[in-house]
Amino acid sequence: MRVIFSLLLFVSLMFGSDATIEVIKKVDALPTIAVEDASESYDDTFKLKFFKSIIADLNVISLFNVDRFHRTISFDASSVAVENKDMNYVLRYKMSEGDDGHLSIEMKLLQENETVFTKNYKVNRSNIYMFISHAIAYDINEFMGESSVEWMKRKVIFSRIVGPKKSEIVISDYSLSYQHVILKGGFNIFPKWANKAQNAFYYTSLDGKKPTLKHVNIKNVTVKKVISSDGMMICSDVSSDGKTLLLTMAKNGQPDIYTYNIDSKTYKRETTYGGIDVNAQFMSNNKIIFISSRLGYPNVFSKRLDTHEIEQMVYYGKSNSACSSNGEYIVYKARESSNAFEKNTFNLHLISMKTDFIRRLTATGINEFPRFSKDGDAILFIKNYKNQSSIGIIRLKHNKNYLFPLAYGKVQSMDW
Repeated sequence: MRVIFSLLLFVSLMFGSDATIEVIKKVDALPTIAVEDASESYDDTFKLKFFKSIIADLNVISLFNVDRFHRTISFDASSVAVENKDMNYVLRYKMSEGDDGHLSIEMKLLQENETVFTKNYKVNRSNIYMFISHAIAYDINEFMGESSVEWMKRKVIFSRIVGPKKSEIVISDYSLSYQHVILKGGFNIFPKWANKAQNAFYYTSLDGKKPTLKHVNIKNVTVKKVISSDGMMICSDVSSDGKTLLLTMAKNGQPDIYTYNIDSKTYKRETTYGGIDVNAQFMSNNKIIFISSRLGYPNVFSKRLDTHEIEQMVYYGKSNSACSSNGEYIVYKARESSNAFEKNTFNLHLISMKTDFIRRLTATGINEFPRFSKDGDAILFIKNYKNQSSIGIIRLKHNKNYLFPLAYGKVQSMDW
């Protein structure tokens, strides 16, 4: 059973339009929704799996107070179950199995016993049921007129450490309910989607004499070498058209940021600082954001790709070692403690380039590798706490965090 929990963060009642200022929506103010199962096929175990998945997705879209009781009913019943008569909405679905093994689901959303929205879904295998669950939540969110949660339907790719110098690269849904090991054997880390279609990815192989960046075509599972470098080789971002990579290489003894052109197979050095420059991400207006030690400690900087202009972006924290940006916002990892005899806490913080406000997004453990969704609605991150590795989702507008624990291993890095 996937464990999901949400926590409300700090409270401010001012400037609700600024994502760095938190506005709490009282739980009691949200409409209620219950879920009714009218399935005709499958055993009780599978029925309960799907029910829990849809409950989780309805919680993640953060629009409802979600009733967690599993109730069954006929799909064509003229009224909702008596226990749900006071609910604002009722989601009713029917799962059925086709002769060829496909899974079909009919769904309707009821309000005051009237059908207000309906849709049918189909996948060719029942073991990918969670993608229908995500699609239902996505469609209900659209029906309610809320900002798109397109990220719910995207796949996550991550590297999982399973032993000394051993890892697996896994493709999953955002909730980790579906997991497919696409690459195992050896030490392969830092996977990065190669395009918007998510049908190829890059990763760093540490099995040879030099760290090597490789490209994998998922459709035909072909692997090809892209570029190698002494010391370090990481693809930290891919341009929106898939033509340019941001690489961290250490060709001169210290890691620097490079751009790499896929078509010409040539690279250009973008930073020349004598210390450490790593983890670059594309921003708008021909700029990148990256981590540098040029202040004597890790911090967040930006650079225009057409000039040598470099600007400090973060002024809070003394060990800011990971970042991601979307529009005017930057999320970064900061060390909150420094005690040689205790485990340090690393939290995520959100800043706006237009204001001086800072919003802390996490509270405990080691929180790292933040990644904005393409629309900026959510942040995906890795959380390690009490020997448990999880992938987390932060819903910025709703002030909620959701954690999805990994069954085994430790998440090294991820992308979505």
